[in-house]
Amino acid sequence: MKNTKNTQRFYPNPAIGLSNNEIQQRISQGLNNEQNTKITKSTADILKHNIFNLFNLINFILALLILFVKSYQNLLFLGVVIINIVIGIIQELRAKKILDKLSLIHDPMISVIRNKEIINIHMDELVLDDIMLLKQGAQICCDCIIVEGKLEVNESNVNGESDIILKHKGDFLFSGSFIVSGQAKAQVEHVKEDNYIQTILKDAKKLEYRKSELQKSIGLIIKYIGITIIPLGLLLFIKQFLVLNIPFSTAIISTVAALIGMIPEGLVLLTSVALALGAIQLAKKQALIQELYAIETLSCVDMLCLDKTGTLTEGRMQVEEIIDLSHWKSKEVLSNIMANLCDDNATAQAIKQYVSIEKDWNCIDTLPFSSERKYSGASFEKHGCFFLGALEFIKPKIDDSIYNLINNYTNQGKRILVLCHKQELNFSSTNNSTIIGIVILSDILRKEAIDTIDFLQSQGVDIKIISGDNPITVAAISEKIGIKGKITAIDTSTLNDEELIACVHKYNIFGRVAPSQKKLIISTLKKNHTVGMVGDGVNDVMALKEADCSIALANGHDATKNISNIVLLDNNFSHIPEAIKEGRKVINNIQRAASLFLSKTFFSFLLSIATLFLNARYPFAPIQLTLISSLFIGIPSFFLSLEPNYTKNNHEFLKKVCIHALPCALTVVTSVSVIAIYLSFTNGNDLIYSTISIIVTGFILSFGLYKACQPLTTQRKIIVISMITLFISSILFLPKIFLIQKLSLYHTIFTILII
Repeated sequence: MKNTKNTQRFYPNPAIGLSNNEIQQRISQGLNNEQNTKITKSTADILKHNIFNLFNLINFILALLILFVKSYQNLLFLGVVIINIVIGIIQELRAKKILDKLSLIHDPMISVIRNKEIINIHMDELVLDDIMLLKQGAQICCDCIIVEGKLEVNESNVNGESDIILKHKGDFLFSGSFIVSGQAKAQVEHVKEDNYIQTILKDAKKLEYRKSELQKSIGLIIKYIGITIIPLGLLLFIKQFLVLNIPFSTAIISTVAALIGMIPEGLVLLTSVALALGAIQLAKKQALIQELYAIETLSCVDMLCLDKTGTLTEGRMQVEEIIDLSHWKSKEVLSNIMANLCDDNATAQAIKQYVSIEKDWNCIDTLPFSSERKYSGASFEKHGCFFLGALEFIKPKIDDSIYNLINNYTNQGKRILVLCHKQELNFSSTNNSTIIGIVILSDILRKEAIDTIDFLQSQGVDIKIISGDNPITVAAISEKIGIKGKITAIDTSTLNDEELIACVHKYNIFGRVAPSQKKLIISTLKKNHTVGMVGDGVNDVMALKEADCSIALANGHDATKNISNIVLLDNNFSHIPEAIKEGRKVINNIQRAASLFLSKTFFSFLLSIATLFLNARYPFAPIQLTLISSLFIGIPSFFLSLEPNYTKNNHEFLKKVCIHALPCALTVVTSVSVIAIYLSFTNGNDLIYSTISIIVTGFILSFGLYKACQPLTTQRKIIVISMITLFISSILFLPKIFLIQKLSLYHTIFTILII
């Protein structure tokens, strides 16, 4: 952390900003805001991860042992290990190149004043004492002090409270806060680790990190193998060399073979490569994966929560009509209000497009719009005070005929704003105001929304709409996009936390939802579902952070993109089904291949334990295990991982893999044990034991491959038949390479019976 207490401070004129000399001085002092925000590993980390890991270390030691006994023929496994390392590095570097390139698209840019000019720079280029231009929707990236203007700020990301706080000149702004409304110039007070948000995120990031089911399952397998592989190998060597009096070189070769069989290095590689390829495929479809294992979580999503504005709709509004209800001309009033307000939200933009902006009246004060208050206002000399916003929040005097008119438009899915007036020139109360006009607006639906919602529902994904808008309006739009079942809507602004929790599973449309309520809805749903959340606004941030899988739109606020697992770079909602399908494909294929890899790991582990009690050595040589693992595991897994497989997933990865792998492993152990017992009575030598065992194991694994390829397709039939053909050919035509001895008729019949 760079201590700035004793640093000479600059206090630039807000209209001029820092000079070039002052900027260079700050950079030379290390007082710029450069962050380590890369979403991918560095090249060095990729090389380190793929080369220097536990399994590669074990493989290297085993290779040295094979070299020591000069059994060069059994070093072929090392070639497979090297190929795995190279493939893993190439795929991860390829993914890194693509993802780093795409991540630049949504890097946060900041407007600053330097040398009297307004320029846009990356947040990393900010320096201490820079003058930033802040406006609605931005996330404050550095602690700063307002030097001109005023803002309404949401500090929920800092202190957990969603109250909107009004900040004036001289007030401190915490990094990580969001600007709800207003515009201001602010001087950077802290950079890098000195920023308040960084001091609390150091531990928060660690606490919030959640491993996926796939990560936990593979980690568990690696943990127990790592714990048992060395002591088991030592016991196996001692048993064979000292108890059975097997020659030293033979005992070494058998022990090495047992340990090689237990290492599922191909599974780790397959997982990394499959996830990297999945991220690349999604990147080509303009979906940026910011955390690789989010692909798995996305594939398991069975409940998707959507914000209406900006997600189902384009985030743009259009004014359909303005109705005058008094002598005031509403368009003229709105023209003057909009000319003086700094609001730049979708509603303000639509009104500005509809009315001609004129600054005819003398404005005394303004009240910017906030998502908590739900209205804005302006006061004018000789004209009084005007409010524009939602009827239920302004609460003006209104008769039944006007209320029924507004209600009729609301039931049609229109968004209604009321224009109200009071003579007093203050914003202290709206209750004594009178309604003078109605503004009728409508959302513009995204073209792809209907087809996307239809696909998601056909795949068993339940949809809930969570919006800050009127629930009746949201319900009307939900009907247009095809939400299945009965539309049940509720206004959450009247509910406390306990009441909201009780309503979460009863309703599918939630309106007037506060940011903290969105988070509560997500956390409640997570108890029974894998929850995805799609959002683009500041008020979605807490919910996105709470969701199992968070998806942001590229044109959303910086805060949503920074904390989301996935960013839709072209803002196209239709990419969500594509991302879900790709995620399901990746995880289903990893699961299918994992059952093949772990069948070898399990039978090698169990057979090693059985060997400690059998009057026989470990039956396989490394070259033989390389043969069967390549033909019945490695090569098929590669082709199977490329297949489209969009079956819905759940969080039972390890259970499903074990159900498929254990029967095959137990069959191998039982068969080899029977072979060992049989040969102990018939005086069969070690080479016959090894030959019969490898033939029987090969055919058992071929049946395991056949089961893993269900349901059979033409491509899968070709894979199974090709691998069996190659196995038989290797046994018949390359016996010396794979240490196969010709069997007598008696032993051949026994082998067939065992199979």
